[in-house]
Amino acid sequence: MSIVITGATGQLGKLVIDSLLDLGIAPEELVAGGRNQEKLTDLYEPKGVRTARIDFNDADSLGSVFQTGDRVLLVSGTEVGKRVEQHINVIDVARKAGVDQLVYTSAPKADTTTLVVAPEHKATEEALIASGVPYTILRNGWYTENYAAALEQARHTGKLVASAGTGKVASAACSDFAAAAATVLTTDGHHNTVYELTGDVAWDFEELAQAIGTVLGREVTYEAVDPAQHLAILTGAGLDEQTAGFLVALDGNIRDGELAFVTGDLSRLTGRATVPLVDALSSLA
Repeated sequence: MSIVITGATGQLGKLVIDSLLDLGIAPEELVAGGRNQEKLTDLYEPKGVRTARIDFNDADSLGSVFQTGDRVLLVSGTEVGKRVEQHINVIDVARKAGVDQLVYTSAPKADTTTLVVAPEHKATEEALIASGVPYTILRNGWYTENYAAALEQARHTGKLVASAGTGKVASAACSDFAAAAATVLTTDGHHNTVYELTGDVAWDFEELAQAIGTVLGREVTYEAVDPAQHLAILTGAGLDEQTAGFLVALDGNIRDGELAFVTGDLSRLTGRATVPLVDALSSLA
């Protein structure tokens, strides 16, 4: 039995493997998968972790890796618009291989939310549950690291500009979500379970601005704008209409409270409090 991590060259995948090693899992029991074999080798050969080419678009690459009894972490893909088909490729191969558990990183309340990123996750969850493969769904909340660009903006301007209004976000550090994934991959009792993973504290953008100011050692103010103004600011800064519209929609979701809920699932799985906002932002500075 091996523990297979897809997307192992990405931020979350790398942290999951580090978490598994910290838990005492032997390197030879792990398989780090991804499309870039050279990068995989550079990252994991020094650690003694096995590597494998895994391309969600290439079922043959998957079939040569998954074995009966494996536990697999499917880190959701990054190609928006293609992810459902790609994820189903993984699910189908996992079913045929007879894996013991397929863990999927989904989105908050994926089956009911209006969150703009959720539809592909909802469809993937439905396909996974229908497949009969033993599953664990990790509905990862917002990563504090998503505000790296906002921190840099504030560094230069002293402002945090957003159209999130007074909405709150119960974010957590990527390391928190990685630790939770490592837990469900190495302990029993998680089959056919859905976890809503959030930070322990929901903060608003005034608090985010204050936290960024603390990290930067300067005053940072929150400039709340309406969606039309926000779109104009983003496109004026050089973003294309589609990307800018996506970011404005996300702030709308926050304004509507879609990321404000706190469940405690994340800290219960990891056995510790989630990383505080200021500490997580400090790692970006």
